[in-house]
Amino acid sequence: MNSLVRIMHVEDDSSIQDVVRVALEIVGGFQVNTCSCGQDALDQFSQFQPQLVLLDVMMPGMDGPTTLKQLQQRYDLRQVPVVFMTAKVQANEIESYKALGAQDVVVKPFDPMTLSNQIRQIWLDNLAQSSR
Repeated sequence: MNSLVRIMHVEDDSSIQDVVRVALEIVGGFQVNTCSCGQDALDQFSQFQPQLVLLDVMMPGMDGPTTLKQLQQRYDLRQVPVVFMTAKVQANEIESYKALGAQDVVVKPFDPMTLSNQIRQIWLDNLAQSSR
């Protein structure tokens, strides 16, 4: 079974970047590539080759849904789950994120101590769905 190692985190807020980095690298043991905007994610995707993308929904310039569409146009994301992070989690909003191709949604504010386990579970769920 593939184990999750490389996560690309796309977030414009530096304080959230720091908390996520600690949560995923120190608590979770992952390698994290932090991008401060959608364009950075597009530019760094092929070099970093993330196994999962954690993507903020609301960012200046290119928002999360637009970033996801651009990534889908440029790269094969069938084996790379994309997880949105947002405080906007009404049922219809979550459905719209999943309709765009997101695997799941992490609700802000999140618990830094459980974030890595939450991401690991999303990864395992995605592997299980892929093997069906």
